[in-house]
Amino acid sequence: MKKITSLIKLLRVHQWTKNFFIFLPAFFGLKLVQQHILVNAILAFIGFSLVASSIYIFNDLNDIEEDKLHPKKKSRPLASGAVTKTEGIIAMLFFCAAGCAIFVWGIKNTDVLIFIAYYIVQNILYSLKFKQKAITDVVMISLGFIVRILIGSWVTDTDLSHWIILMTFLLALFLALAKRRDDVLIFLETGNKTRKNVEGYNLEFLNVGITIMASVVIICYIMYTVSPEVVAKTGPDLYYTALFVILGIIRYLQITFVWNLSGSPTMILLRDRFLQASIVGWVSSLGVILYYHSR
Repeated sequence: MKKITSLIKLLRVHQWTKNFFIFLPAFFGLKLVQQHILVNAILAFIGFSLVASSIYIFNDLNDIEEDKLHPKKKSRPLASGAVTKTEGIIAMLFFCAAGCAIFVWGIKNTDVLIFIAYYIVQNILYSLKFKQKAITDVVMISLGFIVRILIGSWVTDTDLSHWIILMTFLLALFLALAKRRDDVLIFLETGNKTRKNVEGYNLEFLNVGITIMASVVIICYIMYTVSPEVVAKTGPDLYYTALFVILGIIRYLQITFVWNLSGSPTMILLRDRFLQASIVGWVSSLGVILYYHSR
């Protein structure tokens, strides 16, 4: 039973929250009310989550020694020895195959495997080389979120707005920089290099970068809500939803700068009630405005 629990922990199911980006193209494209579109999006979410979990396992296999030095990551199944390397490799291959199978036989879309292959190759390169290069590492993380919305667009046959691509990339970059800030804090407090690229960052650089990206995300979203093509499609009221975006960003800045707890964006999302309320408010208000106007 303990082994099964460790294997489940190896999947990092809490990280699957990132994959809700797959639903964004259909949501903004006003297609989530169509049953077959919703089913395809759900299957894509499950399939991609399994593939992403296999990548997490690969990263853990590659980072065992570094994770042993990290105050939190040292408890991961592979770093702690709860799961052997052989078991990790078998699990990695199994979940990758299972995820791809869902796209092939569940959604019956083999073309999307191009994006899956790109995601796998990108993350292998990231894990083996580019995660050690400051700035390049956060850019590659952000590109992974672009892959998610491209997959969502492909499986739901939805045209992808340049606004969604831009805002997704900017938001992901903001979160990635905040995560790197946590690595720098650990290095300053303990002297342990949980990442080899930690010397390519410092608090001043990251504080400025995070602040800039937070501002750019907010400005970009407001520009999206008042852009002529969006107003023509959704009506003039979409800018009201910017309130929740601003509240969410400010809350995340508080978590990052005041509490120094930006190491795991997914755990923050799962635990912080204020942030959850901001997201629910944004999704609800956006959904009402988008889908009511389309009637």
